[in-house]
Amino acid sequence: MDTELARTFLTVVSAGNFIAAAERLHVSQSTVSTRIHSLEELLGCVLFIRNKAGTTLTPAGRQFQRHASALVRTVEHARQDIGIPRGFNGTLVVGGRIGLWEEYLLRWLPLMRERHPDISVRAESSLEPEIMQGLVEGRIDIGVMYTPQSRPGLKVERLFEEQLVLVSTDPKGGGEPGAGYVYVDWGPEFYARHSVSFPNFAGPSITVNIGWLGLQHVLENGGSGYFPRRIVQSLLMQGRLHLADGAPEFSMPAYVTYPLDRDAAHIASAIGIMHDVARAETAADKATPPVKRRRRVSR
Repeated sequence: MDTELARTFLTVVSAGNFIAAAERLHVSQSTVSTRIHSLEELLGCVLFIRNKAGTTLTPAGRQFQRHASALVRTVEHARQDIGIPRGFNGTLVVGGRIGLWEEYLLRWLPLMRERHPDISVRAESSLEPEIMQGLVEGRIDIGVMYTPQSRPGLKVERLFEEQLVLVSTDPKGGGEPGAGYVYVDWGPEFYARHSVSFPNFAGPSITVNIGWLGLQHVLENGGSGYFPRRIVQSLLMQGRLHLADGAPEFSMPAYVTYPLDRDAAHIASAIGIMHDVARAETAADKATPPVKRRRRVSR
């Protein structure tokens, strides 16, 4: 079987519909439809139920998903095995949000190298859709993100609770987004809670999908935005940033996601180290006196 057909099938599963799958694959929707039709003819069954809401896997489609994942994963593993750097016994691909690489995963990385010096680690930064796609296809071994999607064959474990706080370069900044406010796209859940908390917000002049980019802009040019407390805590202590008076905090959990069929010892160890680092950071946050407590908005 052509692995391109299997990859297209898995992309539709991950994206939820043919249109989004076509955008991810950088092909036309008709090309995606043709590939799925060819695959269904090859297998002699219908894989998707198509409706206005998107696509839903048929029982045959759910059964084939395991085989498609295994097929793509086998090819990917072969490529990785052939490409293992000399002196190493294996590779580990970790995909994470750039905001989770800051402080958190960058503390995990040296611990992983210390415990498994024979494992070559490939660190990637992506948004949730790309990470999920990589997990489904088998290109990524472990994904760390805020809003993972439930997919057959993948396990999701909670790591820690992120606290997003509104900070400003103006010590007298108010609790509402104002001039110079940078909206960081932390995902659909953040958008929903942000909209409820600020119903009269007309919209930002600057929107970014990477927290680091928004933070650098605020520090260089002044303004405000929502960022993880663990990242801005030192800046708050230095007086370079200030908590916006009266602004709500948003609670957003971080998760680790990985395939259930990965039984490699170094993968289990890597996930265990992530939990250890998460517990250590949570304990450190509780021990650090808050600069100033604000009204909190939970999930």
